[in-house]
Amino acid sequence: MDLSGIDFSFTAVLAAFLVLLDFVIRVLALIYVPRNRRPQTAMAWLLAIFFIPYVGILLFLILGSRKLPKGRRDKQSEINNFILDTTEGMDQVSAEQPWPVWLKPVVELNRTLGAMPLVGGNTAKLYSEYQESLDAMTAEVGTAQNYVHVEFYILSLDATTTPFFDALEHAVERGVRVRVLLDHLASLRAPGYFKTIRHLKKIGVEWQVMLPFQPLKWKFQRPDLRNHRKLLIIDGLVAYTGSQNMVDASYNKSSNLKRGLKWKDLMVRFEGPIVAGINALFITDWYSETDELLVREGALAQPTAPDAVLDAQVVPSGPGFEGENNLRLFNSLLYAAQERVIITSPYFVPDDSMLYAITTAAQSGLDVQLFVSEVGDQAMVYHAQRSYYETLLRAGVKIWLFPTPTVLHAKHFTIDDEIAVIGSSNMDMRSFSLNLEISVMVHGAEFIADMRELESEYRAVSRELTLDEWMQRPRRSKVLDNIARLTAAVQ
Repeated sequence: MDLSGIDFSFTAVLAAFLVLLDFVIRVLALIYVPRNRRPQTAMAWLLAIFFIPYVGILLFLILGSRKLPKGRRDKQSEINNFILDTTEGMDQVSAEQPWPVWLKPVVELNRTLGAMPLVGGNTAKLYSEYQESLDAMTAEVGTAQNYVHVEFYILSLDATTTPFFDALEHAVERGVRVRVLLDHLASLRAPGYFKTIRHLKKIGVEWQVMLPFQPLKWKFQRPDLRNHRKLLIIDGLVAYTGSQNMVDASYNKSSNLKRGLKWKDLMVRFEGPIVAGINALFITDWYSETDELLVREGALAQPTAPDAVLDAQVVPSGPGFEGENNLRLFNSLLYAAQERVIITSPYFVPDDSMLYAITTAAQSGLDVQLFVSEVGDQAMVYHAQRSYYETLLRAGVKIWLFPTPTVLHAKHFTIDDEIAVIGSSNMDMRSFSLNLEISVMVHGAEFIADMRELESEYRAVSRELTLDEWMQRPRRSKVLDNIARLTAAVQ
């Protein structure tokens, strides 16, 4: 029997089916992909789907939605309402330091988006040296009498962090409730993850991974939705937050050790009513992971001294909120600036709205400065960031390169001599849309003066990048930068 005709017919039918499927994928992509997405993000996804249809649509199905699972969104909404209801009318700000006229609408914007109230009566201390910050947090755990709340994007037991873990163990032995949260995939990628988990179990702390990606246990969401916050709260009286993870400054990675890379971060120690706002984020994340709502541990702390005059407001952000809270805050402050804007960000990949805000400030004659690292630890992000330098330099932005082999990982910016924002949020599209972040907006002359001193320290060791130098970079670097910029929009 001659089967060649049948084989030919089957091949023709299969080919026709694949052509039809390809056509249907493209049409459905045009209808569905642009829905509620930035035009540049939608275009990036459409290009991926049109050029590599089957791979592109598979990636879109895995990574195309930045929403948390419905159960998590419901929990986030529930506790957002709880925070708003229980903190209404608790705004207490300093009468000694007058506000700029533009600050009140920014505060109201934050509150509308789900932030805590702006509260006065706070103190703050900066820790810009890595080991000094670790030592301070370790010593603080040693003072705990009631509870310790620990939340880090990366939490890893190593030679550098062992004293901190020992302090947690001693706290448990004293009868202190110690609760620990660590991001699942970020900590899993860190060397020594399983040793860290075994140790947490051994010392008797209550612990949970955040946003677990465990499909076999039906615990999964888009895998690159991560909890990027760094928090430590002691008895509701003291809180630390900022950019530093609980890990050695090299992150213990062989590639970093080979290159001699060390991270430089910024943590801030707060006392006063703002501690309750920071603790509320821990309560939110603990509830999301454990179903346990720590209501009694969310009360406002009291100012610690008569001269505690800093006003501060916690601004949470992430996929659990309808708006991109941190991006809206940052842009509002950029447009409000009257004199200067000084930004420090390790991963600077702004969306169009932020790029326009920064370049508009510079073109309006404001002193706009950007501190970034001379070296990068993540190749795609590093090159995507560099793709913006020409536009920034032509607009008049001064770019300072912090010297190799240090990765300047601090995340903060100052507006005039009025406002500083510090926290875990980078100025990139990942932090705006995909990561759960914390930002703290601070108003107060003392704090701004401390930030100015820190910026001066950065400037003293950095070198300024000029437009002439930048335009002379090798052609291959330009190509890599431009290609990486395209990938930054695929969210």
